[in-house]
Amino acid sequence: QVQLVESGGGLVQVGGSLRLSCAASGSFLSINAMGWYRQAPGKQRELVAIITSSGGTNYADSVKGRFTISRDNAKNTVALQMNSLKPEDTAVYYCNADIRPSYISTFRDYWGQGTQATVSS
Repeated sequence: QVQLVESGGGLVQVGGSLRLSCAASGSFLSINAMGWYRQAPGKQRELVAIITSSGGTNYADSVKGRFTISRDNAKNTVALQMNSLKPEDTAVYYCNADIRPSYISTFRDYWGQGTQATVSS
């Protein structure tokens, strides 16, 4: 069974930094894009950043210049470095990946369990 396990998050003051990490585990053959989404209370889940298998990246306008997404294909991990944090960055952050499990010939969408990031003013 394929799983995405997140770590990081926590409580930080305005202007501070947090680093989120996510590791894919289980039996799979390949990973395409990996990304981070977030969901604040009362709001819809939104894309924060995404990175392709070749390293191409895309960011939400609200985090450009402050957040950096990276991945280690050898370790099947993706990270999100969040700097200059603002109260509006407070949300549950979810790891997402497009993974081909070993038992089927197609890719499937997987989600982590979510990790809370809170920015206090």
